[in-house]
Amino acid sequence: MRKNSVKNTRINGEVLKELSNIIRSEIKDPRINPMTSVVAVEVAPDLKTCKAYISVLGDEKSQQDTIAGLKSAEGYIRRQLARTVNLRNTPEIRFILDQSIEYGINMSKLIDEVTEHDNKMHVADGKETE
Repeated sequence: MRKNSVKNTRINGEVLKELSNIIRSEIKDPRINPMTSVVAVEVAPDLKTCKAYISVLGDEKSQQDTIAGLKSAEGYIRRQLARTVNLRNTPEIRFILDQSIEYGINMSKLIDEVTEHDNKMHVADGKETE
């Protein structure tokens, strides 16, 4: 099976959906931040391994605690995934911290600040265009 085949894309989507449900509703570890989301999942073509990209909204300590909590619950998560997703092999999950959402929020704030500053400079110079 090729990496970008239709079957692999469908498996990635199904694993992403079920992994999100498991993390959101079934894990009771207090280290896992409630604002945790699964951004993307890459299941290897041989179905042996899986990279799960996790985004955590919070400070650095919260992010590290969440990843540690997910790694400690990996056996439980894998067992639940095996029950809900019908695959020949249940992949071994590797959790990877993804900070793209946080990066996007920070970039949006910076753009807003620059736009606001630029508007103030135009009003101060009397060059307001209508």
